[in-house]
Amino acid sequence: MSSTSESYVHEARGPVHSGEGNQYIYIQAAEARLRKLASRRPRSIMEEDREHLAGRFVPPPGLRRARDRLRTSHTVLIDGVPGSGRRTAALMLLHELSALPTARGTLHELPNTSDDTTAAPLDPGDVNEGSLLLLDLSKIDAAQYVAAQGAFSDFRERLLHHGAHFAVVLPHHLGHLLRDELKRFKAEIRQPWAQRLLAAHLRHDGIMPSATELGGTELIAYLTQAPMSEVAGLADRIRCCRDMSPPDRGFPHWLAESLENQHNQSTRVAADIAASRSGRQRALLLSLAMFHGVTPGIVLQARDALLRILSHPPDDTPRLDRADLHAELSAIGAETRGDGRVRFGVPGYERAVRNHFWTYLPDIRTSLRTWFRDCLADPGLGPADRKEAVERFAEQSLRAGRPEDLTWLAEAWTSKKAPAGLLADAAQALALGLDDEQYGRHFRQQIYDWSTSAEPGRGLRQVLIVVCSQTMARSHPDQALVRLHHLARRSPGPVGTDARRALRHLVDGDHRLYRRFLDRLGTGIGQGSWQVDRALFLELADPTRLIGLRAVRDALRTCWAGVLRAPAEDWATDLDRWLTASEDVRHRDLILRVLAGACSADVLTSGRLYRVALRWQRAGRGPEHADVLALLLRELNANQGIEPYGHTDQAH
Repeated sequence: MSSTSESYVHEARGPVHSGEGNQYIYIQAAEARLRKLASRRPRSIMEEDREHLAGRFVPPPGLRRARDRLRTSHTVLIDGVPGSGRRTAALMLLHELSALPTARGTLHELPNTSDDTTAAPLDPGDVNEGSLLLLDLSKIDAAQYVAAQGAFSDFRERLLHHGAHFAVVLPHHLGHLLRDELKRFKAEIRQPWAQRLLAAHLRHDGIMPSATELGGTELIAYLTQAPMSEVAGLADRIRCCRDMSPPDRGFPHWLAESLENQHNQSTRVAADIAASRSGRQRALLLSLAMFHGVTPGIVLQARDALLRILSHPPDDTPRLDRADLHAELSAIGAETRGDGRVRFGVPGYERAVRNHFWTYLPDIRTSLRTWFRDCLADPGLGPADRKEAVERFAEQSLRAGRPEDLTWLAEAWTSKKAPAGLLADAAQALALGLDDEQYGRHFRQQIYDWSTSAEPGRGLRQVLIVVCSQTMARSHPDQALVRLHHLARRSPGPVGTDARRALRHLVDGDHRLYRRFLDRLGTGIGQGSWQVDRALFLELADPTRLIGLRAVRDALRTCWAGVLRAPAEDWATDLDRWLTASEDVRHRDLILRVLAGACSADVLTSGRLYRVALRWQRAGRGPEHADVLALLLRELNANQGIEPYGHTDQAH
């Protein structure tokens, strides 16, 4: 491993990006990895994930008042200290409403990034009949918070008109900026009892510990300082231990193993590092801490790469006069176990080592980023080892307030110089950033910037499609839609096809997103900026889906008006499909009004449409085709002010 880009490529084994070639085996690996992470996404708003969360939810103190606020005034502003579960509480209150027999609308989260719009921070157009809306303002700045409050009055008026409900997570650090007239909607929650939360999670996984087992000193000490997200993580680790343990092991063993890595070894690590005799030993400490549980050879290569990147002088002592790797590992308290992999002997030691280096050596963080980039190209690292290493690096980068390190790695691992097998690691790095409570917004904005730029290469675009469809869509589907649309517009060839396929999957199961996408396509087609928007419309629009809604017919009419300006060969086949759909008398009138309305009073456009429809009618059989054509002609004539023959005489 080396810090130079040349050896970064030359040492890679297997395919690398060259701008062409099939990389889809690696994209499929990225999708699989993100799907495995899905169960650990508490920020998801998908119904299946809400159901999963609801079964493990413990109502926090203050929730009853928040529920009353939401149901009586259709609005609640939820406050509380970070880590108290504010977002989860807001989501669960809306989820309760969605489960009522009277529920009419869908539950979705409003965007909090600047996407394609200069509209007000709260857009009344986002409110539909019975909508259940979540807005997370917990990480916005003061200017954005003031602007959002300024738009609240008009937004709330539309809420009440449409019977919608609105739950907002307030920025606790900006509590002094909340307007007096909005304080009546505020409800404050406190963190629920951690033992009850852990028990609820375990109960739904079929684990029933006794009160004594949940009252151990070590567990209580951990739960006292752990935020809610870590309590859920502990329950997940206990479940995994149960699934992997022999049948004779019980809850005490599962718990002890799950708490192993949570031990605070920071004081011990600080003393050990201070006592280290050389930089080589410290580099070995960090290399094993980052790649904990790999083979000795991988640790050695990582150590040597770190020394090179930090320009550490080489050891000129003859090799056989130096200690071997076994002795060096023993000197730092590590051992090679029966599976041939190296681990520290003290539980939690490896995390404390990572914490120490990122906390107390901030001047080498950029170098550590470069080192980690190169280390993951080592062909000796398997997918599972790389996955765990990416999680460790992401944890430190986000803890140190350096989210840009993860976006930098994503760009590096998807470049033409990088081994193609790193696509899954790039996707995971971005997914972990998106799921972070503090920096999720930063990553959504960065992905938007990438998706609207012509600069990202093929590899990064492929990764963005996976991340938007597998991760962002679960928590922020509207924003995933926007980004996938931009990627579909700007990505030629197979990557563009993948983006369109992801868009179809996103809107197929969600009427609200389908309507939103039709509106976006109508705007794009009307502006004429993107020819691909016409193709997207013809590919994704369904002639009968929601055709009974006036807003949908208006959007379809707008899109068809732009499509019909193109040569007939571009849309004739799709028109045949729409005309065939209109053979069903339940939809005939509305479909044909959309098509005729798209021509407006334009004689030339009407003529082109009618000639294509005439060919369709002549190619078909049965009276339905003739009936469809006759009604289409009447609608076209009506738009041009031409009355049916004999209409006046019949009127008299």
